[in-house]
Amino acid sequence: MRTSSEPLSAEALVALPDAVDLHARPAADFVRTAMRFSADVRVAAGEREVDAKSLLSILALGARGGTSLRLRAEGQDATAAVDALSDCVAAFA
Repeated sequence: MRTSSEPLSAEALVALPDAVDLHARPAADFVRTAMRFSADVRVAAGEREVDAKSLLSILALGARGGTSLRLRAEGQDATAAVDALSDCVAAFA
C-alpha cells in the first residue's frame, strides 16, 4: 500500500560518461534495470524522449558520451527506478 510520503513521479538529470555511448551492452544494461520496476520509465536526450524499457528505442536515441539524459518515472516505485537508472549510468564509467 502506498503511503502519502511516496511520490508517484521522479526525475533526474544524468550525464553519460565521456567514453561511453549508449549502444549495445550499455543500452541492454539500462533496459534491464528499467524493466525491474513497474513505473512507466522514460529517458530523454535532447528533444527526443523514449520508453526506457525498449531496447530499440534506447538505441535509436543515439546518445553519445557526455550526453545529458533526463530520466523520468511515474508510478509507485518511480523514485527507486530513477535512482537505479542513475546508478546504472554512473556504473558505465
